Order: sequence, then structure tokens, then C-alpha cells
Amino acid sequence: MNKNRVRFAPSPTGIMHIGNVRTALLNYLFALKTNGTFILRIEDTDRSRNIDPQASQIISHLEWLDINYQEGPGVGGSYGPYFQSQRHDIYQAQLEKLKVKNAVYPCFCTHEELERKRNRQIALKNPPRYDRICAKLSAENVINNIDSQVSFIWRMKFDETKTLEFNDLGHGILNFDLKNFSDFAVTREDGTFTFMFANCIDDIEMEMTHVLRGEDHMTNTVGQVAIMQAIGHTIPIFWHLPILCNTTGKKLSKRDQGFSLEDLKVAGFLPHAIINYLAIIGGSFEKEILTMPELAQAYKFDNINTSSQIKYDIEKMRWFNHKWIAKTPITELVELCKPFLAEKYDLSQVTDEQLYILIQSVQTDIILLPDACVLVDFYFNQPTLTQEKISENITNPTTVENIREIFRNQKEAQDFQSFFGNAKKEAQASNINLKEFFSFFRIMITGTPKGLGIVELEKCLGFEEIKNRIYK
Repeated sequence: MNKNRVRFAPSPTGIMHIGNVRTALLNYLFALKTNGTFILRIEDTDRSRNIDPQASQIISHLEWLDINYQEGPGVGGSYGPYFQSQRHDIYQAQLEKLKVKNAVYPCFCTHEELERKRNRQIALKNPPRYDRICAKLSAENVINNIDSQVSFIWRMKFDETKTLEFNDLGHGILNFDLKNFSDFAVTREDGTFTFMFANCIDDIEMEMTHVLRGEDHMTNTVGQVAIMQAIGHTIPIFWHLPILCNTTGKKLSKRDQGFSLEDLKVAGFLPHAIINYLAIIGGSFEKEILTMPELAQAYKFDNINTSSQIKYDIEKMRWFNHKWIAKTPITELVELCKPFLAEKYDLSQVTDEQLYILIQSVQTDIILLPDACVLVDFYFNQPTLTQEKISENITNPTTVENIREIFRNQKEAQDFQSFFGNAKKEAQASNINLKEFFSFFRIMITGTPKGLGIVELEKCLGFEEIKNRIYK
């Protein structure tokens, strides 16, 4: 078929880590770039490890990131079902074809036997590999074992005399000697199918033209290409993505900050920033701050970086987040900040206009969304006025005392306009530097010499609260 088809195929076995996100993103960008189809497929054959059977967290995270699949759970499509647990009959039918072609064989080795052989191979410093003992059984032995109800699995039979090749976007044409690979299991003892087999059959049945996944799947790819060749299916083009590592070059783990998407979300990162950063690391782009459509347009899938690993730097992602917050429309930013503010403060008496003014005043200082709580804390809690803070901004104690006296003179004022207007006139008449006058006023009200304009301060806090803070 002509239209490109790519897929993201996670297992619902735990958190959506940042490597998963990058794999989903690059598949999605490839589909956008080539006007292809992006599919979500849930690989849930290992029932013992499934903690989110409906994949609701995965779907929710993709929606939050604005990574939209055209086929998959909840969306449908012509190639479903999109949960592997519902595709058993499809796998069984393909297994029967492989049996006819003598491409698979039953293996009666117990787990204990396999583990014993594996440990011996490791002790002898040999690569741990199945010894193919069951491939050498006579037809009579196989029939007797099956009649005796001896437990068995099916294994793929490699032709050790052959080499196998496939095309990789990052590496070009890759060749592998099959003598270096094990006859892998395609079923489990309970009759369910392994990841290796189910994943490959799904790519065949769903007509994937390209498979973009991590470098750590390279060995799997060899086995799956062997299945495709045995079935007679056209081999898709692969791209084995560089592995994400921390700044020291070690593979990312749960101990690394920003490992899981949920952690980033809770920390106050924007989806746009996460997407932007993950898309450009390891590549070369004229601009750094790019929207999803711009990323798809800028990405050069015909000129891929062949590095085996890419360093993931949470501090650089913070920089991206800062940039994206700065360009976020203020009404949207207020809504993004609200949940974090609501955790710390009572917002029941705060109007939308007040929040709008507050957030707008600190927008360029916000790096992560919870920063807004610290930056607008002065609104909810009267700051403590310290001599150190005053001295940092006004070095002459006489000036400080003169400004204090000016405000004491306005204590009986009935409205803010006359209160502040008269104070300003008196400061000018006394030859007080207006920059220092404004700075000291803000320090008394907010604890910092910068921030909201005078009019905005009055709108947010109100005249009575301002007087309370000055005359406390």
C-alpha cells in the first residue's frame, strides 16, 4: 500500500517513561510529515504485568501531549482489535502457517532445564543461547511427548546457514548472521503468544510500512524479520532510535529526575515544552522553539543521526518550559496555574481579574507552573519587611525614614488615588528619587522592589489591605 503506517505499541505495565514518550512522538511526527497514519496498539499479552488493562493512563497521557492517533482503542479502525489480548485467533492462524512451512518446532524443555543450561553457558563465558535440542527430536518423539501431555512451547527455527538483512533509517542496510541468534519462543506454556511473535504478526496484519522503536529492540527485529520472511511478508523499514541516557551517559532509570511523564506533569512542565525538547535532542534544527506542525516540517527523516544514545538533560527541558510559559496566552496560563495555586491557597475570594493581573505580572519569571505560587505569595501572605531587603535597594537610611514619614502623613486618606498621588507629590517636593520611592512602596506591600505596577497592586490587593500592610 502507498500510505505510510506507523505505530506506538506500549505495554500497560507501568509508568509512561520519557523514552516511551519520545518513541510515540517520533512515530507521530513521521506520520504528520509523510501524511501517513499513526496507530496506537496495546501490547497486553503478559497478563501478570498489566496494571492498567484498559490502557487508560497511556491514552490520557497521549491526549495531554496532543499526540493524536488515527487508529486504536476508542477510535477504531479497519485493522482491529487494537489490544493484543483480543487477537489470539489471528496469532494462532499465523502460527499454523509456520507449522505447515516447518518454520517452528515444539520445545519440551522445562524452565529449570533451560535455566541450568543458561547458567552453565554463562559460567563458561559463552553467549547464553538455546541449544536446539528439541529441534533434533524425531517425529516419533514429538508425537509421543504430545500424546503424553508433556508441556511444550513453540520455537521459531532459524536457518543458521543464512544471513538476514533489513533497512534502517539511521544505519542503512544491516546484515546479521543467523548462526549468532537463538531459536526464540513464539508461545508460552499456557498457549498465549510472546511479545516477539505477537508484535511481529500485528505489524504484518496491520500493514506497517515503518517501525520506529528503541535501539534496544535491534535483536528482536532480527527474529521478527525472520518471521516475516517465513510468512512471505514485505519487510518494513525500521528506525532503531538512540537510547535516552542521563547526563553522565548511563541509561535512564527511575532514579533519574524527569524519568516518568507523570512526574514531569506534576512538576509543572507544559506538554508543548516536553514535546519540543524530546523532538530536537540529538538533531540539528535552525530554530529551537517549535510547535508540533513546525517540528514535523523541520524533521529530516532522510538524514537521521546514527548515534546509539542521546543525553537527556532535565535542566535544558526547564529552559524550554520557561520559553513556552513566556509565550502562553495569559488566559490559558491562568488556568494552568490554578490547580497549583489551589493546592496552596484559598482561591474562593480571588476574582479571575485579580488572578489574571497577578499571573501576568510574573509570567516571564515562571519556569515551572508551581513557581507561580512563590511569585504571587505576597498576595495571600503579607511579606515580612526586613532591614536587609530594604538596604539592598535603598542604601541611605535617611531616605527610608523620609519615605515612611510621607506615608504616615497620608494615613487619613479616604481613597487610593489621593493617598498615593499626594504621597508621590510630597516625595517629589522633598527631592526624593522616585525610583527609590516606588521601590520602597513595593517592598512594603509585596516584599520585593519589582513586580506589579502601582495601579495593578491596588486592583489586586485593594486600598484597605495596602493600608494594613503600610501601617501594621
